[in-house]
Amino acid sequence: MDQVQSPAVNILSPLPDEPPLTSQQPPIDLLQYWKKGIHEVKTFRGHSHGVWSVAYAPDGLTLASGGSDRYVRIWDIETGRLLKSLRGHTHDIRQVAFSPDGQFLASAGDDRTIRLWNPSTGETTRLLFTRYDHAVTSISFSPDGLMLARAGHNKDIKIWEVTTGTELMTLLGKDQYDHHWMVCTAFSPDGIHLVGGSDIGKLKLYEVLPSGEEKLVHNGHWRDEPDDDDTEARGYFVDDHGGFQKPMEYWIGAITFTPDGSLLITASRDATIKYFSMPDMKELRTLKGHSEWIRCLAVSPDGKILVSASDDHTMKMWDIQTGRQFRTIKGHTGPVRGVAFSPDGRYLASASWDRTIKLWEGED
Repeated sequence: MDQVQSPAVNILSPLPDEPPLTSQQPPIDLLQYWKKGIHEVKTFRGHSHGVWSVAYAPDGLTLASGGSDRYVRIWDIETGRLLKSLRGHTHDIRQVAFSPDGQFLASAGDDRTIRLWNPSTGETTRLLFTRYDHAVTSISFSPDGLMLARAGHNKDIKIWEVTTGTELMTLLGKDQYDHHWMVCTAFSPDGIHLVGGSDIGKLKLYEVLPSGEEKLVHNGHWRDEPDDDDTEARGYFVDDHGGFQKPMEYWIGAITFTPDGSLLITASRDATIKYFSMPDMKELRTLKGHSEWIRCLAVSPDGKILVSASDDHTMKMWDIQTGRQFRTIKGHTGPVRGVAFSPDGRYLASASWDRTIKLWEGED
């Protein structure tokens, strides 16, 4: 299995004989492209603390990142320059996401809010929150860009209309006694369904419109172990003073779909990745390779490659069809918390607790 070590030199701009990073090139077989080789193109430095999330703009020209320094930062991919630092959050920013048309940049964090920004001007266009919200750990735009869903340290999932900031619906499970947090969420590519993942590793499938109804519950990564400590009731072991100590073992770290919507892919603190068919959510396969919590998943635009990012300081590339791991990417010196493909699939951005964002390229 290939092991890729980051070069010691921090490259701040492409070499003279390299094509521009944003050039529109003809489609290629991305699986062969990434199997052939990989190298680090750039390291983006500017965050003063760990980086939780990175997102590629739909036009492929910029990257956005957010982390525990409470800033959303926008980067020019071509030059590696920091274009903007957006201030507004008062706690860790857990996720950043561009709307499909690139007109909005959303950021969500532990300060219980979601901010919508104009990525061109850096201005806040909307502030989304509800009175009884807690930390927001996951956001997802609907494929048409009209809706935004959030999950976090609440048992519900909320959906807003992006243009007006109107709260459209609250998705709640049918089991009124289930108080576990829905910590991760993603819209399906057709926009019909939304999947939520909980702090104990279970998955819920909702029909978005018109009903907002829970359609299926799947145990997902959760396993029933009779010797579980009774104090592990909701999300964390809680000590006598009410302090949080440790997240639960099967906490869902990431949810994504293949572009055709036929496959749901999830990852967990149990260091496994699981495949489920859609929309029946039949479990198909479990992938193992990481040694620690998997925090983020990204699927290539052609649906052939899965990239997983983990607290074990590595990213792994998987052939989605066979389930085989074909590459381990080493370069970060801390947990890797975010990963994103460029719109053409030729570049990969990664965000780490080592305070950097790295850009990777395959080989033609």
